[in-house]
Amino acid sequence: MHHDHGHHEHPHQEPGHPHDHGHPGGGRLARLWHRAGHLLVPHSHEAADKLDSALESSGRGMRALWVSLVVLGITALAQAVIVVISGSVALLGDTVHNAADALTAVPLGIAFVLGRRAATRRFTYGYGRAEDLAGIVIVATIAASALFAAWTAVDRLLNPREMTHLWVVAAAAVVGFAGNEWVARYRIRVGRQIGSAALVADGLHARTDGYTSLAVLLSAGGAAMGWQLADPVVGLLITAAILLVLRDAAREVFHRMMDAVEPVLVDAAETALRTVPGVRETGQLRLRWIGHRLRAEAGIVIDGSQSVRDGHAIAVEAEHALLHAVPKLTSAVIHTDIQPAAGEGDPHHALAHHTHA
Repeated sequence: MHHDHGHHEHPHQEPGHPHDHGHPGGGRLARLWHRAGHLLVPHSHEAADKLDSALESSGRGMRALWVSLVVLGITALAQAVIVVISGSVALLGDTVHNAADALTAVPLGIAFVLGRRAATRRFTYGYGRAEDLAGIVIVATIAASALFAAWTAVDRLLNPREMTHLWVVAAAAVVGFAGNEWVARYRIRVGRQIGSAALVADGLHARTDGYTSLAVLLSAGGAAMGWQLADPVVGLLITAAILLVLRDAAREVFHRMMDAVEPVLVDAAETALRTVPGVRETGQLRLRWIGHRLRAEAGIVIDGSQSVRDGHAIAVEAEHALLHAVPKLTSAVIHTDIQPAAGEGDPHHALAHHTHA
């Protein structure tokens, strides 16, 4: 008698997740070895060891935003003090621009807060996709920065103007570049660690603001050497640099919108499933990001002579293996198929006209 055990899912965050699932076909020795492994090896998805859980990741993302906003605030304040001392209107415009761009952290912060909300009957996967929407806003802002830099460069090429307070302007530019580049590196690092493409994009956005300040610094240096066209030429070069950053940020967000994952994660998941006792073959495997959380859907093939209880235990072990093998995976759905006996037809024959459609 053959059984199709259907779908099986356990959230990664579920407290008290049972670990003694048994290994049908593996014998008593295999079960004892498995239990010993559980005692000796720490489990990242147990309640006491969730150092990289979804909630903790959201918290780290929020901390990254707050810390970077404080740094950007100090940077803008330092630039404002220099503006007051020098009375430079042009520098005031650059300071206001940097401060306004820092506000892209607001939609991303809202997305992190929304992502913590439980799934509902309308939003059955939760609200993690809000991060992707914030990422689109950030990419659009970077594009606007590129257009602004290009427009400013062309305007100063057609209408040259003399730069005054050179050393004061240069000092403010150094402050602006240092602050924004530090924030960029910090956001990108945390974004990579927690798996947030939107936070990475926001880090790249901070880098474009740093480039803007770098342009002011180089223009001041060119003006000090008597090169009148330094300002517009440097502006055009910085515009090209911002466009390269825009490409990287757009790629990050586009991949998330299209449910792209790194192939190495798929390889790791398939390898883990093949090592589970009782799994004869692996079927279709899907991974997708929802915000900074990974979900998996996988098919496995087992011996058709297994009981329903043993088949369920194999499915649980398959999910268990995935949770260990794939970083940031929070839940998995395992579909269990049976290996047909000789002469038997396809157990999914009744679904064929749906799958072909």
